[in-house]
Amino acid sequence: MTIHAPFDNTYARLPQAFYTKLSPTPVRAPKLVAYNEPLGQLLGFSHASAEERAAVFSGVTLPEGATPLAQLYAGHQFGSFNPQLGDGRAILLGEVVGSDGKRRDIQLKGSGPTPYSRMGDGRAWLGPVLREYVVSEAMHSLGIPTTRALAATLTGEEVLRDSVLPGAVLTRVAASHLRVGTFQVFAHRGQISELRQLTDYALARHYPEADGPMGLLRAVCSAQADLIAAWMSVGFIHGVMNTDNCAISGETIDYGPCAFMDDYHADTVFSSIDRTGRYAYSNQPRIAVWNMAQFATALLQQLDDPEAAVPEATKIVHAMPSQIEAAWLRRFAAKIGIADPQKDDTALIEDLLALMQAQGADFTNTFAALGEGGARDQFLDPKAFDAWEQTWLARIGERDAAQALMVQVNPRVIPRNHRIEAMIAAAVAGDYAPFERLMQAFADPFGASDSDLMRPPLASEKVPATFCGT
Repeated sequence: MTIHAPFDNTYARLPQAFYTKLSPTPVRAPKLVAYNEPLGQLLGFSHASAEERAAVFSGVTLPEGATPLAQLYAGHQFGSFNPQLGDGRAILLGEVVGSDGKRRDIQLKGSGPTPYSRMGDGRAWLGPVLREYVVSEAMHSLGIPTTRALAATLTGEEVLRDSVLPGAVLTRVAASHLRVGTFQVFAHRGQISELRQLTDYALARHYPEADGPMGLLRAVCSAQADLIAAWMSVGFIHGVMNTDNCAISGETIDYGPCAFMDDYHADTVFSSIDRTGRYAYSNQPRIAVWNMAQFATALLQQLDDPEAAVPEATKIVHAMPSQIEAAWLRRFAAKIGIADPQKDDTALIEDLLALMQAQGADFTNTFAALGEGGARDQFLDPKAFDAWEQTWLARIGERDAAQALMVQVNPRVIPRNHRIEAMIAAAVAGDYAPFERLMQAFADPFGASDSDLMRPPLASEKVPATFCGT
C-alpha cells in the first residue's frame, strides 16, 4: 500500500530539456521522525500508517500519481556563474493542488544521486534536515513566505561528511522550485524556445495577471522586495543568496547556513562559506537587486530585439531599492508601533538600531520588550535608551494602540542558533523532545511564553558559524 494524493504534475509535462526523470534511491530502514499533520491534511494526503509514510517520504515507495524527476538549473554562486547545477540530491515527486486551491511541489531532499550531483552522494544527514524543518516552519508561523516541511525521515543508513552521521530525508513543500537559475541555464545555452516556454509556464503558475517577460520581471522583483524586508524585520540572514537559491515565487528557499541574529549588528555573518560578507544581514537588499539583474539578463535573451528592452528592464530593476526601502519601513515602523509610517520615521528606526548595535542589544528581545514596556532593560546603559524613548513616545501618541500593534508583529521566540544546535545533538542521540518543544513554541512565536527559549545565548553557547550541511 502507498499514500494517495491529488497529484497534477504540470512541470513533468514540459519537455525533457527541463529535467531528468528518475526515482529516488531506496534506503535500508526508513523511520519517520516528524510529520506535519496539518500540512498533510491541507495537501490531501490520505490517512496512512507511520510505516507507509516513512516508505514514501524516504523514497522507498512512490505515492500514486507521482512523476519523480530532478530539475535542471544553473546559478551564480557567490557571484561566479556555474552553467549547470540542478537537483543534485533532491527529487520532485510532483505537484499537489491542496484543499485551498493552491498548487504546491512535493520534493524529497537527500533522496540519492542524480545526473546533477557533481560527484556528491545525493544524501543528507539528520542535522540539516531538522534545521530546515524547524526554521522553515518557524518562518511560516512568522508570516514570511517560505517553503515548508512535511516530513523528516531517517534512512537507516550513514552519511560520511566530516564524520559518520545518520542519514535522513526532508520532504519539502513549495509553491514551486522555479529559481532564477532555472532561467539562467536556458539563456546561457541559447535555448530560446525553452526559455520562452519556461517564462509562459512561470507566468501561468505564479503571476497570471502579469504579461510577458518584463511583466514577469516586474512581479518577481516586487515579490523579492517584500521578502527581503520580511527577512530583515525578524533578523534573519539567509547566508547563501545565490541565484539558484532565489525562488521566483517569492518564497524563502534552501535553509543551508541560515541564522537569526542574537545581538544586533548590521554586518552580521554566520555562513562559514561567506568569507567576504557578501550575504551579510545588511547586504541582503543589495544582493536581491543583483540577483534580479541576473534574472533580467536571462529573460531578455528570449526577445526578438533584446537591446530594445534593456531600458525597460533596467528601470524595473533600478526601482527595486526603493521598493525594498518602502517595504522595510512598513515592517519596521510596525515593530515600533507605527501603523502609518512617514518617511521621517526611517531616522527614528535607524537611531534605535544604531543604539542597539552600540549597546549589544538583542534584536528579537528588544523589539518584543518595546511592545511590553521593558525595552530599557535590554541595553547595557539603560540611560542611553531614554532619550530615544522620549522621541518615540512623542511620535506614537497613544501608547496602548502602538503596543497592540507591536505584539502582533514582534515575535517573542525565534530559532536561535544555540537552540537549534542543541536540538540536533539531542536528536542524533535519539532524543527528539527538544525538537518537539521547539516546534510547539514556534507554532505561535508571538505568544510563546518559554522564557528560556527567549534567552540569548551565553558566551559559552554562541554559535560563531553555520554550515551548508550538504
